[in-house]
Amino acid sequence: MKGISDELKKVILKKAKGYATSETVEEYQGEEGGMVLTKKKVTKKHVPPDTQAVKILMELDESEDITTLSDSDLEKEKIRLLKLLKEIENESNEN
Repeated sequence: MKGISDELKKVILKKAKGYATSETVEEYQGEEGGMVLTKKKVTKKHVPPDTQAVKILMELDESEDITTLSDSDLEKEKIRLLKLLKEIENESNEN
């Protein structure tokens, strides 16, 4: 079960950070010899960071129990995470 948990954390972390992906659309036309590729379009997309994924990561983090944090501590953590996400977003935009 631990392997599944680690894999899920990796996926959630990717979604929390945001990522680049590409989408390929191919059009085929039928001819006597079979189907022939007539058009191929590759679109690059950037999926922005997801705050819900950040929340899930915080809940999964066993090192700190967020239910014991005060409102001001939660606000500080929110600001820290938003800055971190902005830095990650800027790094991914540079690439």
